[in-house]
Amino acid sequence: MELLTYQTRQDFHTLYKRDSKTVIINRMTVELGQGTGPLKGVKVVEIAGIGPGPHACMILADLGADIIRVERPGGQMLAGGAKNILNRGRPSVALNLKDPEAIATIRELVRDADVLVEGMRPGVAERLGIGPDDVAEVNPRLVYGRMTGWGQHGPLAHAAGHDMNYVAITGALFGLGQDKAKPHFPTNLLGDFGGGSTYLVIGILAALLEARISGQGQVVDAAIVDGTAHLNAMTAAFVGAGTFKEERAANLLDGGAPFYDLYETSDGRHMSVGALEPQFWATFIKLLGVEDVVPGQYDLDRYDEMRQLFADTFRTRTQAEWVEVFEGSDACVAGILPMSEAAEHPHLKARGVFVTKDDTLQPTPAPRFSRTEATLGSAPAPEAGSQTREALTAWGIADVDGLIARGVAVQV
Repeated sequence: MELLTYQTRQDFHTLYKRDSKTVIINRMTVELGQGTGPLKGVKVVEIAGIGPGPHACMILADLGADIIRVERPGGQMLAGGAKNILNRGRPSVALNLKDPEAIATIRELVRDADVLVEGMRPGVAERLGIGPDDVAEVNPRLVYGRMTGWGQHGPLAHAAGHDMNYVAITGALFGLGQDKAKPHFPTNLLGDFGGGSTYLVIGILAALLEARISGQGQVVDAAIVDGTAHLNAMTAAFVGAGTFKEERAANLLDGGAPFYDLYETSDGRHMSVGALEPQFWATFIKLLGVEDVVPGQYDLDRYDEMRQLFADTFRTRTQAEWVEVFEGSDACVAGILPMSEAAEHPHLKARGVFVTKDDTLQPTPAPRFSRTEATLGSAPAPEAGSQTREALTAWGIADVDGLIARGVAVQV
């Protein structure tokens, strides 16, 4: 009997060719993901957490990876159900991780997986029996992705923390904002997602490539402190060259230059100005209508005068009026939009950057691929444990009904 397997997470089929007839052995009509993109065929076991771990797995799922999200019964804080798009693109199963049978089930899941992702404090996975050495016993090719703030070792490794704490000690938060009196943090974008999940995904993909060559998996220690420091490499270069003042609103890209700053319009909205290069500066001051009175671009002693001129001029029109003046030009000026309006911007709309799905505005997968296009699945982010039976069965776990009956697994 020749096995001809074709699996998508919209509709699981196991097909056998027998006597020139194709017989459908098993068909699961529940959607478990989208199954397109360059990572189609890569299998990932996600031990559910919050923030950067789910965001990393959302990226992997958007790119086509087959992910099973293992949650504790009841789910996570800030889970959000169908509105939490960080959980989109993969099914949710609920397992009682205090039960040895649940741990055995996870070890069985990773047997044929390529990646495991967890975001617990150092040592917790080991105590549960699903640490790197534990799972390597059943799958030595497994890439083990670990997402933490402080990393797996160091004096703070076991301490609690959140995005702003991790970003604070790396030198990145110190320089953020145009307020000389104190720094301002950009919600949790810089640490959790910039220095965290992004670097976890980079590490996982690199380790997957290496495992294809060596036949061996490895641990990817993705710490937000590491990634954030790495993101700040250009600032490190400027500091090393002696061309950077370690104070806010004092440098070329932090609002120290009037031609790289934000300005309020007559309707209380704002414009972003990034006219750095001389040719862009020339276009900017011409379209702003100040070319005959503005000081020279690098006349540092007159920067306060220049900034006031720009501020007073921008306040003479609404944001929409200024957008009409600048958009499409080489002035490097753009209106600042909230997300609800960003989705309607002509450029983003033409590219389909946002989509409204399940009554929720959300970004579409990025980046884009010429051949293996990534797409969103048609099902919303699932409630914790809502697909326990279907997903565990699809991943080859035996006696799923028994696990549910014994309370090892929970079907919501």
